[in-house]
Amino acid sequence: MAQLSDRVRALMQPHLASIEPYDPNFTPCRVNLSANENTYPMPAAARASIDAALAATPLNRYPDPMSNELRAEIAAWHGVNPSWVCVGNGGDELLYNFLLAFGGAGRTLLNCPPCFSEYAFFASLAQTKVLDVWRDAETFELDRAAVLEAAPKCDIAIVTSPNNPTGDLASVEFVREMCAACPGLVMVDEAYGEFADAASSCEQLLSECDNLVVLHTLSKAFGMAGTRVGYVIAAPDVIDAFAAIRQIYSVNVLSQAAALAAVRARDQFAPVVDAIRSERARVIESLHGIAACGLPLEVWESEANFVLVRVPNATRVRERMRDEKSILVRDFSYAPGLADCLRITVGTPEENDEVLAALAALLKEEIDSCHE
Repeated sequence: MAQLSDRVRALMQPHLASIEPYDPNFTPCRVNLSANENTYPMPAAARASIDAALAATPLNRYPDPMSNELRAEIAAWHGVNPSWVCVGNGGDELLYNFLLAFGGAGRTLLNCPPCFSEYAFFASLAQTKVLDVWRDAETFELDRAAVLEAAPKCDIAIVTSPNNPTGDLASVEFVREMCAACPGLVMVDEAYGEFADAASSCEQLLSECDNLVVLHTLSKAFGMAGTRVGYVIAAPDVIDAFAAIRQIYSVNVLSQAAALAAVRARDQFAPVVDAIRSERARVIESLHGIAACGLPLEVWESEANFVLVRVPNATRVRERMRDEKSILVRDFSYAPGLADCLRITVGTPEENDEVLAALAALLKEEIDSCHE
């Protein structure tokens, strides 16, 4: 990805001049399991409903600024009043707006890495200090005592459940304790929540924790990453703040129409989610089998639609998978705490078979080459 020139850096706001553009490290490949997208075909009836909605959508009018029809459908789905919902241009817009509205100069975000790198990135854009409380280096579990000790010193907090890229959950009880300890708002990012058990959602705390914000997206379970639609659920006065600082018309008419049709057809996506959960279990079992054969591989349990593995020379293995097998997975070796880690999206059975076979073959070749 292109770097900012010295000339442009000199013209930028000082706190932005050192920021590097986000790089998803994407290369076109035959099998792309790098971005946690849903690679299954969309249910045919749901796709037909979406196509009909798109065809019937006028393009000459600005979109409803608050996506009110979609907002009402989401609220009914989650059993809340529409005043508890704000729709955004993907989860990313809502994450940024959270930092913009409730962070800022002189304020601190409690962050729990390894986690989604955009939390710290958006904090830097909003001039928000970040206090990192690192997860356990071996298990990636949250450090409960350290988080609760740090929370009173922070103005806002973000925790991901299931966590990206480690796949583990933050327990409902732990989030309840975070909400009690943090003087400001606590966001729980449940972008991958549909792939975990329903009882793990922290939405059940909304009625008792008025500083809780729960983030969702249609990008993952619904297979609609291209439409860029996410939403938050929170107390109405918190939603008012999201509404006040948002970019006008941020969710276009086609995305609103497609999302509304998908949410109305949400039951049709359940078999796809079930299939991904089943494949996740099979992939993890197969990865344990690869390790049991003596190949150097470590894998963690996951409640999301991806798994994290650690292998020697992960960057080289990832490059060989891309260049020799045309399979793309995500290399996290650059990230602190994730040395030699690869994140592999759970795809279709055929895609999963390919990545498992390629990984086993390349690991064996790497080991054999070291012994020559």
